[in-house]
Amino acid sequence: MAWTSGPRVETLARTIVARTRQRTRGHVGIPFVSDGWTPYPETIKAIYREREPSGIHPGWDILRPTPGIRLTQAVKHRKGRRLVRVEVRATIGEAVAQPYAVHLERLNGILRDRLNCLTRKTHGFAKEIETWDGLYSSILFEHNWLHHHLALRVPLPVPQDGRIYHQRTPAMAIQLTDHQWSWQEFLLFRVMQC
Repeated sequence: MAWTSGPRVETLARTIVARTRQRTRGHVGIPFVSDGWTPYPETIKAIYREREPSGIHPGWDILRPTPGIRLTQAVKHRKGRRLVRVEVRATIGEAVAQPYAVHLERLNGILRDRLNCLTRKTHGFAKEIETWDGLYSSILFEHNWLHHHLALRVPLPVPQDGRIYHQRTPAMAIQLTDHQWSWQEFLLFRVMQC
């Protein structure tokens, strides 16, 4: 949904969570899965709040936690370089069904595969922030809007044209679009500037 680059400091978590909130406005019950980084719980609790009129004083609002928000953290415990165990904890709300960041690890693998600047011993560099952001954004778009994922397919009630599944992209799964996009559609899409 959202990403940002830079040093891993608290403002990075705030930027990611705020962008996710903005891009999923109207969706209730966003499940977050992360590692054990401390800023995530405080940031999610601070950003995911809904205003309710207090009824006592005009103009005063009560901030209530957004219903259905969840954060599950999978914390890796190591002994030296060896992984000993993975602790899964439901930090906010109940634990999600898939508490491990396997989708994120798959995305990291795709990024390393498609972006030369992320591979080891490379001659392909992204020295400028704009270059990095452009490369990363285009690969994220391709991953989320252009390619369907097997884990997101849903069975069709009645087979159509020999197909028993409706293939979906991540953007289709969270209802940001109703079809699989093409590069041409992306490049010709008009963005309204406010």
